[in-house]
Amino acid sequence: MRPANTAIKLRRLSPADAAAYRDIRLEALARHPEAFSSAFETERGQSLDWFADRLESSTVFGALQGSELLGVVGFFVQAGPKRAHKGAIWGLYVRASARRAGVGRMLMEAAIGHARPRVELVQLTVTSTNSAARALYARLGFVEYGIEKNALKVDGRYYDDVLMAKPLVTV
Repeated sequence: MRPANTAIKLRRLSPADAAAYRDIRLEALARHPEAFSSAFETERGQSLDWFADRLESSTVFGALQGSELLGVVGFFVQAGPKRAHKGAIWGLYVRASARRAGVGRMLMEAAIGHARPRVELVQLTVTSTNSAARALYARLGFVEYGIEKNALKVDGRYYDDVLMAKPLVTV
């Protein structure tokens, strides 16, 4: 748990944050390869400009304490007119030193708040073995609606993805 002497602030990351974003993203992919569909080996070879472009074209929120990036989460609206009522949350990661301090919840609430005026439904996937993340998502109102068996294969081991959704409007 982090000391509370400096407040944690949330903001949308910009291309100027590319170096810090690259560091935390590569840390996430290296430490928890089963939790992300992208691979460390793929992203580590990307240039800093690639990460800056990603931040320019995507919505990624960061939790910062001072200048340290503690966690990140992304959001996008589904493409095409038949899917534009749905959004997806992706890439949630909180550094080990900042866990159990509410950072993941803060990031998720920022993503949901950003999504609310843009979409009717927010979806996400989470590795079935990640009980802490599943519990957080459930506390935030996400409901499990399916399982994708063998969604990822990491070092010869298969991982299932749990599909979760949170309606933002009453239909």
